[in-house]
Amino acid sequence: MLNKIFKLQENQTSVKTELLAGVTTFITMCYIIFVNPGILSAAGVPFEAATTATALGAALMCVCMGLVTNRPLALASGMGLNAVLAFSVIGVHQAKVPWQVGMAVIFVEGVIIFILVMTGLREAVMNAIPLNLKRAIGVGIGLFITLIGLNEGGIIRPAPITLMTLGDLSQKYVWVTLIGVVAILAFMSLRVKGDILWGILTAAAAALVLKITDVPATFMDSPSFETFFAPFQQVDGTIALARIFTPALLTAVFAIMLTDFFDTMGTVVAVGEQAGFVDKDGRVPGIKGILAVDSLAAATGGLFGASSITTYIESAAGVAEGGRTGLTAIVVGILFAVASFFAPVVKMIGGGHRITNAVQYSLFGDANFAVPPDVIPPPGAGDHTVYPITACALIVVGFLMIKIVREIDWDSFEESFPAFLAMVLIPLTYNISYGIGFGFISYTLIKIFHRKFREVHPLMYIVSLAFLIAFILPYVMA
Repeated sequence: MLNKIFKLQENQTSVKTELLAGVTTFITMCYIIFVNPGILSAAGVPFEAATTATALGAALMCVCMGLVTNRPLALASGMGLNAVLAFSVIGVHQAKVPWQVGMAVIFVEGVIIFILVMTGLREAVMNAIPLNLKRAIGVGIGLFITLIGLNEGGIIRPAPITLMTLGDLSQKYVWVTLIGVVAILAFMSLRVKGDILWGILTAAAAALVLKITDVPATFMDSPSFETFFAPFQQVDGTIALARIFTPALLTAVFAIMLTDFFDTMGTVVAVGEQAGFVDKDGRVPGIKGILAVDSLAAATGGLFGASSITTYIESAAGVAEGGRTGLTAIVVGILFAVASFFAPVVKMIGGGHRITNAVQYSLFGDANFAVPPDVIPPPGAGDHTVYPITACALIVVGFLMIKIVREIDWDSFEESFPAFLAMVLIPLTYNISYGIGFGFISYTLIKIFHRKFREVHPLMYIVSLAFLIAFILPYVMA
């Protein structure tokens, strides 16, 4: 029956492979269950309710993606967008607007993107993007994932002149990451099925031995639904949704929508390239269904109080394990649903290790690294959480994703320079959309300089202009 529903034989996979891929994807992204509530709670969102919303929101949308699209794409609350929502839109401790109004902003941007999908505009934009740029986005995201893994595992750290250098190898959490990487490489070399998953489990065992993580004292938590239907909750006698019609909040809707729009595009193309369901023209068959579910996920995130839910690049970990159908996504969804009741167990593997005895500061956005005590940190330095167990998987998955770099036409300046910018700026700005934006703008400008106006799709002009406005707008507003 499962073979008929998910076309397993047609996609050259099996139930066992899909289950393994689903477990692997879940383990590499389940950290969001703990990270997201921590970020949202800083803006006044109830922590326990944010945990429930994060887990169940991801569960629902993963199942929807699996059933509607039959693709191995998992979804959860987006990192980066949650920080923008908490610290920019809402403000720490609700200094700007109530958290319910912030969730209404997310809800509205998700609805708008869904309308764009249903009218075909979002798919048209994706199809208008040059193939080399699409490939570059995949490479850039691969480098981005690797950087995140090196960051979370403590293998790199900031340096006052060179910006970054080798991490402190005396730290136990760094050794956990290194053990995980070596284990994955060993299992890959021995052609052991499930090499990434076994590597993660090896890292978890090392973390227990080195006392980086502990067996939880309790195994279950009761779910809380306090944040559900946040946009329709009463705030000072008014429905939260009715309070977003101010210039500042409508600008926030536009900015978050733009990020959501292109983050998903980059993720789908990158994972699709790895999974083999991108055609020779760089298009993803059935993309409209994928984008529809993703846009509804954003709206659902606002509705549940979990911030914007989006397609996760960690889906590539499951694809690397052989996941090719929606069964992988459904397995991830089921595990998220189970995790909402067994959060302490999930935290033992996917949760972070708190560092409290080192001077730290932020090098990449919200990514902190331990630094030597003689380095003077900037304002805002503090404790930091690392994720050494899952970091090893991210490093290897990043490697697997950059292999498509050889497909880029490096002999054509018009194609290769924009691709180069997108590749390097995605990891270096720690933002997928920024890298894509600079790639688009440079591609359009170079074609204009060469008087090849007709080679640029009309939508590329529109999108490039939108990115340019998004980059300039903060300075104009200031």
